[in-house]
Amino acid sequence: MANREALRELQTRLASRLQAARTEGTSVSSWLAVESAGSFYLLPLGQSGEIFPWISIQPVPYTQRWFLGVANLRGALVGVVDLAGLLGSDSVRTEQALSEASLLALNTALDVNAALLVDRLAGLRGTDAFVSSEPPGPDAPSFFGTTYIDSSGTRWQELNLQILSQHPAFLSISA
Repeated sequence: MANREALRELQTRLASRLQAARTEGTSVSSWLAVESAGSFYLLPLGQSGEIFPWISIQPVPYTQRWFLGVANLRGALVGVVDLAGLLGSDSVRTEQALSEASLLALNTALDVNAALLVDRLAGLRGTDAFVSSEPPGPDAPSFFGTTYIDSSGTRWQELNLQILSQHPAFLSISA
């Protein structure tokens, strides 16, 4: 119950910060920062949708390991993708870790009925939160954007969710 209250509180803070940035004319943060299996990602706010607490997922047989199944989010059946698993992590989450995880629905404008499992929400970020950046490497997937480095040396990988949702790996959920 405390996790749901904390998630609601975070959603309220994020919404009020976005609204304040719009009305004050200050630069709006560009990304929702998340952690998944020890990696840090920046997800474009315009491509991100609603955030949900972990709920029961109905598994779907004969699918990729990273496709966790379907969930009922506000009356809509949504495919749930383990972001870390899709990106190659072999991490296994305990029930406790899952209970603290969140589901991030993709923006409806992307026309993809999916949500990403992330371990932790880390708030909003803009380019001013980072001290340096690097372009994606030549072997990086097409959905990787710039890598940003914060003052503590943490590397945050920007992901383009629109390109990710159209990537062949994302589209081939069957094993």
